[in-house]
Amino acid sequence: MKSKALQPLRDFVKELTGLVDKTDDEAILLQGVKPLLQTLIADDAWLPASCAQAHPQFYRQYLLHCDPLERFSVVSFVWGMGQKTPIHDHTVWGLVGVLRGAELCQSYEADDMGLMRPLGDPHRLERGQIEAVSPRIGDVHTVANAMLEEPSISIHVYGANIGAVERHVFLPAETTTGHATSLKKTFISGYSSSSMPNIWDRSN
Repeated sequence: MKSKALQPLRDFVKELTGLVDKTDDEAILLQGVKPLLQTLIADDAWLPASCAQAHPQFYRQYLLHCDPLERFSVVSFVWGMGQKTPIHDHTVWGLVGVLRGAELCQSYEADDMGLMRPLGDPHRLERGQIEAVSPRIGDVHTVANAMLEEPSISIHVYGANIGAVERHVFLPAETTTGHATSLKKTFISGYSSSSMPNIWDRSN
């Protein structure tokens, strides 16, 4: 992809870098990053085809950029038809903006027995809509492709190198007394590709 086409992503990275240079306050960053992400997802022409490929079985997580100090990362998530995450957390702040298609999100919270239960009803994120997550405001959810016949793509911004962060999935289990609970299992997601778009090639 030509460098000019990647200009929206390059501008986003520059402005986000400026923000994290000024503060590490989560609330300020979430407020400041949201309008930047809104601008980025207003048009999808900048996303390279290599970072928009669905897999027939698994959702894909393509790294678009990682801050050299790992203060933030930008990722495209590609959801094939019928694909869905397990119940999981993030452990860092994040913003999710839908670039193509739509997503169904369900928040969860633990009850007194440690069982993750739905928090409210599922909600649908349409193209151009943004949702925030963090341990402070709510960090546990599932995400699914809401489109029946086509992939959906969302752009995620996290307050760390999210592919290297120890996070958790919550699996159905039972306590020793037979009560339903959720087993907390650690995972590190990694990424679905070994390269990133070269947003710094300005030779064109």
